[in-house]
Amino acid sequence: MKIHEYQAKELFRKHGLPVAPSKPVTAVGEAVSAADELGYPVVVKAQIHAGGRGKGGGIALVHDADGVKEAAERILGSALVTPQTGPEGRVVRTLLIEKASDIADELYLAVTVDRARRSIVVIASRAGGVNIEETAAKDPDAILKEWADPAIGLRPFQAHRLARKLGLPAEAIRPATKLILQLYKLFCVEDCSLAEINPLAITSQGELVAVDAKLNFDDNALFRHKGTAELRDLDEEDPLEVEATAVNLNYIKLDGNVGCLVNGAGLAMATMDLIDHVGARPANFLDVGGGATAEMIEKGFRILVDDPDVEAVFINIFGGILRCDVLAEGVVAAAKAVDVKLPVIVRLEGTNVEEGRKILNESGLAFGTAKDLREAAQMVGEAVKGAVQ
Repeated sequence: MKIHEYQAKELFRKHGLPVAPSKPVTAVGEAVSAADELGYPVVVKAQIHAGGRGKGGGIALVHDADGVKEAAERILGSALVTPQTGPEGRVVRTLLIEKASDIADELYLAVTVDRARRSIVVIASRAGGVNIEETAAKDPDAILKEWADPAIGLRPFQAHRLARKLGLPAEAIRPATKLILQLYKLFCVEDCSLAEINPLAITSQGELVAVDAKLNFDDNALFRHKGTAELRDLDEEDPLEVEATAVNLNYIKLDGNVGCLVNGAGLAMATMDLIDHVGARPANFLDVGGGATAEMIEKGFRILVDDPDVEAVFINIFGGILRCDVLAEGVVAAAKAVDVKLPVIVRLEGTNVEEGRKILNESGLAFGTAKDLREAAQMVGEAVKGAVQ
């Protein structure tokens, strides 16, 4: 789960990380009042779940009330397009008005999970700011790392070593070491998957300030953080993904043309490879899980056919815990309820497979039932043949 910058900075304050005074607003008048209260100059920042806001014109440094009014009117309510939003952009519903920092230098600092090493990694660089991705690609040596075993944690000497490698002034080493340890603690305590400061500014007075703040959370740990879960902004998420989450379905929207409904993440990945092999592209990842009910299957099927990009639906189920007849009942109910016009290919195998096939064949609906993956692949390819040629 992602949250906005202004929400992340509240958590930063809670954990003692240095941030500039700021205030979120949702109207132009509120923006001007907030800026007057904070004192000029201020920075007007669009609040969306995407990076590259500065490149898209979503961040403005202003020195008076007229500048705040102009920036707020321009940004608020607009569809901000950045390198991470896609051409459709994201509608800006909230602004963050922040006291401008006197920045002398910009660093990069982040904590995330290194799955290859099964550990937490702290990443830092002298090259902070909007082009950190380019720096990582062109000059990997500019990216510094320290790994921490989750059972032991990040040791103070590691944070101190990282601060020294950044080449900071002597007087900044101790504050930087403390900040690194604080960010690591926040990452662990709040069950984050990413905690990032970009840029981490060094002011002309030698102080460290988190000019930006980005926090992503492990969805599986949200039950431990009720307050954090309430920060979720559904307007920033794909409507189909929101609908799927409400019924405990694992759904991720992709950019293909074949909707997939599968049980089990491994089988789902194999199914997506199969779709790609026949010249089509998966439109989603949808794992209904082993304990899915007919109601969940029906809801998942509805989500697939509601996607305007989907030109065919491929249902690939191995019935272990999830019985094939339960799956078939859910699919038939959904197909009748939404009057499906798309080709639907179903491959069933496992518990009660014959009963499941019988339900599909006697439904009166034009399902394409496949006996094995080879036949299913051929049917999927034929269903979208006109679209991929």
